[in-house]
Amino acid sequence: MPTTDKENTLFLLGGHDLEMCTIRDLLVLHGYHYRDRNLQWNNARLSQYTDDISRFLAEVPAGEIFGIELENDLPRHLAGYHCIDHHNRLSECPSALEQVLTLLQLTPTRRQLLIAANDSAYIPGMQAQGATREEIDEIRQADRRAQGVTDADEQQAETAIRTRRRQAGRLCVVHALSSRFSPICDRLYPYHSLLVYTSEEWIYYGQGAERIRRLFIPEIEQGRLYYGGGKDGYVGSKKNVYTETEILKMIKRIEHESI
Repeated sequence: MPTTDKENTLFLLGGHDLEMCTIRDLLVLHGYHYRDRNLQWNNARLSQYTDDISRFLAEVPAGEIFGIELENDLPRHLAGYHCIDHHNRLSECPSALEQVLTLLQLTPTRRQLLIAANDSAYIPGMQAQGATREEIDEIRQADRRAQGVTDADEQQAETAIRTRRRQAGRLCVVHALSSRFSPICDRLYPYHSLLVYTSEEWIYYGQGAERIRRLFIPEIEQGRLYYGGGKDGYVGSKKNVYTETEILKMIKRIEHESI
């Protein structure tokens, strides 16, 4: 990864969560150029920044551009572009926050280390860093806020857990009432494995995630599913790429594999 020259470098931010907002704060603090389109995970694509890229390269033709957790959907190769990510084929890479800290030649604070661990490996990642219960709770709450989780989402998570939860062997399955799944995950942790879904998407979390990924290799190769967090991390469908009928068939397949 190249060393950055502040005046000739532009960072483009992906979907908002605590890690992305922490990266944004770092860029502001240290005076780097960046653009933030306030994206969510389901629309975090490089094409969202087409105009920003054009204007930047018009001013700095040999400039370096770093896209952070952005799907590269541009039709042509972009010279001087670098991808910072740790999902899918890059899931073995350090977290995006750690990559940015390295790029900026900064030493991480303890909180930044915990934020990076949370983003890469959720609560077990923070526990491996020696996080206290209070630190874990604070970071999880901050992460949900950064994702845009509302009080209504929190209440719907409680309702879904109470009325729309079932067990399939060691797999806990929850039919969510909101597209915000993190309030459900946080309330049910610790779990062996968890599958949360709506009519538009599904995500499997926890033990056996690698085995579930192997069930859907063609779909992953087609770019319709995403994954990360290691062998016991997560795998899920992108939003609105499957019909409700297709999602329910996939869920049955996952449940059968889990029993």
